Amino acid sequence: QAQLVESGGGLVQPGASLTLSCTTSGGAFSRYGVAWFRQAPGKERGFVAAISWGGNTRYAESVKGRFAISRDNANNTVYLQMNSLTPDDTALYSCAARPAGYYDAAYDKRLYTYWGQGTQVTVST
Repeated sequence: QAQLVESGGGLVQPGASLTLSCTTSGGAFSRYGVAWFRQAPGKERGFVAAISWGGNTRYAESVKGRFAISRDNANNTVYLQMNSLTPDDTALYSCAARPAGYYDAAYDKRLYTYWGQGTQVTVST
């Protein structure tokens, strides 16, 4: 049973950058696919980015070129580097993990087994 804890959220101005961290304990992190999802008020939780345990990545169209997902297996942590933030990026960001294949970076939230509580990102002047 894996536990996931997100950190790094906050209030930033448009155009700023922020790095989120998702640290796991328990489970076989080095063999997990991990993804970030976000949920804005009144909207469904949506896919942001995913990374397989082999390092394969996938991004939502809305964040391609601005966000980068990476992982440090030695420290059981996945990062989400977010650049050029806009108010549309305001949401609760959650990470999720699941045992998966080497190249498997799934975008479907229904496939993920373990979830963190989330960290709030607010982009505003």
